[in-house]
Amino acid sequence: MFTGHYCAAFVAATHPKAPGLGTLFVAAQLVDVAFFSFVPLGIENMRVAPGMSAMNPMDLYDMPWTHSLVGAACWGIAFALALRVATGSMATGALAGLVVLSHWLIDLIVHIPDLTIVGSPPKLGFGLWNYPAIAVPLELALLLGSAWFYARRTRATSKPWLLPALIVLLPALQAVNWFGPPPVAVDIGLWGLGLVAFGLAAAAAAWVGRNRRLQLPG
Repeated sequence: MFTGHYCAAFVAATHPKAPGLGTLFVAAQLVDVAFFSFVPLGIENMRVAPGMSAMNPMDLYDMPWTHSLVGAACWGIAFALALRVATGSMATGALAGLVVLSHWLIDLIVHIPDLTIVGSPPKLGFGLWNYPAIAVPLELALLLGSAWFYARRTRATSKPWLLPALIVLLPALQAVNWFGPPPVAVDIGLWGLGLVAFGLAAAAAAWVGRNRRLQLPG
């Protein structure tokens, strides 16, 4: 899942103590940013395994530091503490930390059993990647529903087209994963493209957030 992870960012961004939308987009994908950074260093590993699941040909067999529940929680705590120091607000840090942790919980829905609690078996995952007719609409529903929630609770101060543009950009990036040629090797064309996509999405979200404000009650 790619765009579906951003649902937590959109929802959290409507809280008065929330950090910027761009920061929350980084939080939503921090676990994968770490994973794609660890792969070329050999800290975590994956391999091409055609047929591994209907939607993802990658065997994600070694990712204890990022895709265990304990690992994801540690990333969330670290991110929360960093924002606590940067902003002076415990609530701001906590919101971002929960968005980091949401990544593992959302992954649990779609991954085949390759997630763990502490980095060792049992491996967990409900496996919706094997059911594209369910997984694809679910991911789009998470994105569109959360974006609608965010739009209803914020207003554009300028450039009102930015939010619709972001909602077009994210599925376009997702389409590369869904419909592009399958990877043939774990190389910069795989993990590098992922990091670029995460960065582009976060930069676009930051631009949106700088041009929207929470709606005042009443």
